[in-house]
Amino acid sequence: MQRATRLKRELQMLTTEPPPGISCWQSDDQVDDLRAQIVGGANTPFEGGLFALEIKIPERYPFEPPKIRFLTPIYHPNIDNAGRICLDALKLPPKGAWRPSLNISTVLTSIQLLMAEPNPDDPLMADISSEFKYNKQVYLDKAKSWTEKHAIQRNNGQVKSGEKSTELLSKDYSRKREPLKEQPQESKRVCL
Repeated sequence: MQRATRLKRELQMLTTEPPPGISCWQSDDQVDDLRAQIVGGANTPFEGGLFALEIKIPERYPFEPPKIRFLTPIYHPNIDNAGRICLDALKLPPKGAWRPSLNISTVLTSIQLLMAEPNPDDPLMADISSEFKYNKQVYLDKAKSWTEKHAIQRNNGQVKSGEKSTELLSKDYSRKREPLKEQPQESKRVCL
């Protein structure tokens, strides 16, 4: 009961006062299955992109963090090909920083900040992290290319400026990501 009440309050807050560049809503009227969108930040390789995320709320929420993953492919050292995110706020202590006082809004804001400021010292994708550290222009070019290919919405006359598109909100974002060049298994870290 506490979970449902809190989620209702959080969703209402996200609807009335969403953080800049972030939207979140229930998927198919299920309280534990949410969708979110994050707009790529200005002056980042993700600028102009609209990134869809899936949020699964566990039974023990808020004592357990939500499970969040990107549905839109993104080229980032802290986000793997399955969309999983390496972020302390999504893990329980002692390795993580999740606390019941955090909420979906603050976690989505943290993910938005992680997009703008990757943490190459705690990567999920070792090859992308290495590019970010030692050949940043190549990283920026690839990230921008992925954004243009996967996250920039093409307006084909169906949505007028200022209107919300139900097609956009209900779009299936589960397309497969392009495989990265094969890396030895030990170079990838699983961040749960």
